[in-house]
Amino acid sequence: MTKYNYSKRVPEKGSDVVGAILAAAADPEVISFAGGLPAPELFPVKEMEAAVDKVFEAHGREVMQYGAAKGVTALRQTILQHVAEKEDVHAELDNVLVTTGSEQVIDLVGKAFINPGDTVLIEEPTYLCALDVFKTYGANFVSVPMDEDGMRMDALEETLKAHPEAKLLYTVPNFQNPTGRTLAKERRQQLVELAEKYDFLVLEDNPYGEIRFAGQHVPSVKSFDHYGRVFYMGTFSKTLAPGFRLGWVVAPKEVVDLLTVLKQSADLHSDNLSQYAVAQFFEDNDVDAHVAEISKLYGHRKELMVKGIHKYFPAGVKSTDPEGGMFLWVEVPGVDDTVALFKQCLKHNVAFVPGDPFYAGKPQPGAFRLNYSNMQDDQIDVGLQRLGQALQQAVK
Repeated sequence: MTKYNYSKRVPEKGSDVVGAILAAAADPEVISFAGGLPAPELFPVKEMEAAVDKVFEAHGREVMQYGAAKGVTALRQTILQHVAEKEDVHAELDNVLVTTGSEQVIDLVGKAFINPGDTVLIEEPTYLCALDVFKTYGANFVSVPMDEDGMRMDALEETLKAHPEAKLLYTVPNFQNPTGRTLAKERRQQLVELAEKYDFLVLEDNPYGEIRFAGQHVPSVKSFDHYGRVFYMGTFSKTLAPGFRLGWVVAPKEVVDLLTVLKQSADLHSDNLSQYAVAQFFEDNDVDAHVAEISKLYGHRKELMVKGIHKYFPAGVKSTDPEGGMFLWVEVPGVDDTVALFKQCLKHNVAFVPGDPFYAGKPQPGAFRLNYSNMQDDQIDVGLQRLGQALQQAVK
């Protein structure tokens, strides 16, 4: 039998912990809070069908031909207008690159900026897929602690003094995955000034920012950037449909030009039909009303989850109470092995994502992520009852 000699970038066999968790949670008897899926009942199917019909009528041949690596001009213009209105990010067309999902932005930035051994600063905990991507390029992770207002800037500056070689900081400042926390406005200003003072770049990942159901909008980190140090990335996956696989990055032209070359070698360009269709959807529909509907539903489901946690979980359990997004974070005292806890909960036909893969270093025992966006009301209540019973047994 052939033995394959894989590159050092390939993850070790058995390292796909999340894949194994999601597979185990796929049992139809299991109520799973493990996924990160939007609510499919809110996908604008009819409106998108109408948009696609218009696109084929007006641009049929262009849709079916190879396209520009930077993306369809109409969509890039839509993105420019959107980020200016929503996030106070003002740029030119040459500053926008359309990508195959926002995950590709992380990969392209990693490919463009990270050499083996380069120091990348991350929130603790952070988005697990970003860890996986940066790890393939040999990143040396240094974690910065958070509190309820996001990454602590005092801790960041101490970290920078200890690691002046830091090259890149990755952050999800709005309703962070996995914790649901939001970085405070004054900290965003401080982050930009620290980036200039200590000479590092910031990759601002904002997939959830528009899904706000409580509190006040906080300006993007990029809106405070006068130095060209912040790359702002977004996606249509959470507000329209993840199946279209469309994301974007707004960055200095020099950077966008380089990322475009790297993208060309990966996939030539992102899907033409999806790009034209999304641009047409924005032209024909009240997108703000659509996002408001999403926010209302997710806010309702989050409230049900918070109430269920207080009702069914053991005393002493802590959880975040996000003002938007799709996730909240739970910390159970007295649990030493969160993966073992997950396996125990599976016996009660309920699942979550253990906190371990969200950490670059030593994970916090007893921490896990719950998703509320893709779960019906009755399933939230029943699932939390089951989870509460399992936790009661685990902490005895």
